[in-house]
Amino acid sequence: MDTLFAYANQLVSETDVAFKRYMYDQINWENRLVGLIGPRGVGKTTLVLQHIKNNLDIRHTLYVTAEDFYFAKNRLTDLADTFVKFGGKYLFIDEIHKYPDWSKELKLIYDYHRGLKVVFTGSSVLDIKKGSSDLSRRAVVYIMQGLSFREYLMLFHQIEVPKFSLEEILNHQINVSVRHPLRFFRSYLERGYYPFSMEDDFDLRLQQVVNQTLESDIPTYADMNVSTGRKLKQLLAIVAESVPFKPNMSKIAEMLTISRNNIADYLLYMEEAGMVAQLREETGGIRGLGKVNKVYLDNTNLVYGLAKEKQNIGNVRETFFINQLRVGHEISSSSLADFKIDGIDFEVGGKNKGREQIRNAEKAFVVKDDIESGFLNTIPLWHFGLLY
Repeated sequence: MDTLFAYANQLVSETDVAFKRYMYDQINWENRLVGLIGPRGVGKTTLVLQHIKNNLDIRHTLYVTAEDFYFAKNRLTDLADTFVKFGGKYLFIDEIHKYPDWSKELKLIYDYHRGLKVVFTGSSVLDIKKGSSDLSRRAVVYIMQGLSFREYLMLFHQIEVPKFSLEEILNHQINVSVRHPLRFFRSYLERGYYPFSMEDDFDLRLQQVVNQTLESDIPTYADMNVSTGRKLKQLLAIVAESVPFKPNMSKIAEMLTISRNNIADYLLYMEEAGMVAQLREETGGIRGLGKVNKVYLDNTNLVYGLAKEKQNIGNVRETFFINQLRVGHEISSSSLADFKIDGIDFEVGGKNKGREQIRNAEKAFVVKDDIESGFLNTIPLWHFGLLY
């Protein structure tokens, strides 16, 4: 255990606390069992290390990763027992899905050690959601996504911009000191969603995130073989190059030589794993049970990373819109425009986009790319990146 403490203390001491993700202040750290989940690479580990560094006594705190060789011969429950006996109060377990039967052991730890607060993180969202059923009424689970455009401005360019509500954006109450925001916005769309894009070899690391998710996380969860994992990559490639993708199950099944009955499951797995977003009819919302009308890649960095020169700018714009709005709002398809949110229709396009499609809507807005400021019912696309 001394080695675990030494490793944890080193990580905490090296953690930069200057920039904090949006989720940092939303988590109620006083809960006895907290889960933080989200796709690979969005900054979950950094967030928990920042919390430790800023708020906790390192003498009573232990951070471990479930990938550590320590757990090849030791159980989580035994670690918790020993830790508590030595005065431990806060236990952080990273990449929890790497540990077999993790949910059962967390349940035991929760029941046996009432004075111990436990925080766990996981990148395999599917596995975490499956295991969380064992922890119902015990764990409070938060879902975190990648950087907003607002966070990107702060992390990459040290430009501080406050958060704005959807109502403030629609009422043109945006007052920010960002000169020529569109040049930053272009960079964000291409490589600003993942915090690790500040590091070298971003393209390679992004590909590794995709491969790990499609070749390991989903197949392990769904008990798929290797060849089926390859089909997932082919399906993702089809979505990446579409404008946007309107699912035709029979046609996809023919292209991939698999049963059409499996396509909906595969898309749902990829949605939960942070690879795609499915836009459903109004009755279902983005993650409801309504019919799927369109399928997008999860974020614009994936569009540029996977579609290469074949990306469609209209697809990029709609992907950005749905990605940023889903954090705090239910999004559905609209019969009059591209999206409907809280009874309001939104049509997304370039600076020359007209109002023809929404002229019969009760309340609607045109969301335009390539403009810096809005007027009347015209809103700049980049403003929706200031929501979180």
